[in-house]
Amino acid sequence: MAVIAQVKKDMEFYKGLSSLLKVLKGIAVTQFHILERKIHTFDKFSDSVQNFLGGIEIGDVAHPFLNPTVDHQAVIAVTSDSGLLGGLNMQVMTLAFEQLKSKHDMLLVLGERGKIYAREQHFSYVGFPGIKEEERIDLALTLRDYVLERVVDGKIGFVNIIYPRALSLIVQRIEHLSILPYGVSAQEQEVRLLNLNEFIMESSLDNIVEYLIYLWFGQRLFEIFGEARLAELAARFIHLEESSQRLEELEKKLKLKYFRLRHELTDRSMRELFAARSLYGTK
Repeated sequence: MAVIAQVKKDMEFYKGLSSLLKVLKGIAVTQFHILERKIHTFDKFSDSVQNFLGGIEIGDVAHPFLNPTVDHQAVIAVTSDSGLLGGLNMQVMTLAFEQLKSKHDMLLVLGERGKIYAREQHFSYVGFPGIKEEERIDLALTLRDYVLERVVDGKIGFVNIIYPRALSLIVQRIEHLSILPYGVSAQEQEVRLLNLNEFIMESSLDNIVEYLIYLWFGQRLFEIFGEARLAELAARFIHLEESSQRLEELEKKLKLKYFRLRHELTDRSMRELFAARSLYGTK
């Protein structure tokens, strides 16, 4: 009897936990769609930067944003502050570790989960907070200033960023983006070169290029952080959905166990009753 009572108690507990998971899944889906509608890309600005840089001879511009002076790199790993994301954070950090080739390379980690993995693997890193929507622009600008200052100082020449991206609510992938030096695509190279003599430039070409890439870099980080945050919400939903399915399977097993025990108890009670009647009838 005590075993049946415990099984019934477990069934009630898992039923309540299942209801909680349904609520959490609903919250994750709602947050995903709200953020998805809020995220905007600044394509017009990016196109303007690309068109200008595609119209000049980049090789003639001696600036580290275009032509790095050192081979050292900064690897930016974007993770979350919280769990319930399955292996998403681990995948980001594993790829980030693989990119570090030299002791002069720099690892920048966003989010507490990534910092934990870096410490466990004994990697030195520079830590930044995880992404919060209300602080996304401030984080992007802070990271931009930190990274570009070291590019200008010649401490690093290349910047790679590794982050999760949500293709949909149920599909995410890890992106590896080489963000600096700024590269001109083959399509951009086909653009007719600008005749700079036709323009009155109050600043030098180097300064113009530096300022444009400075603005573009911050804008690109801001967009990437939005994509990473979206992937975080999607991964949380998938993890909750998987947990909910496992819980349903466990509930089914408990129900079968409960009904089997009830059947065995009923069967044993009937046998005892018939045995007692038989004994009483014999007397």
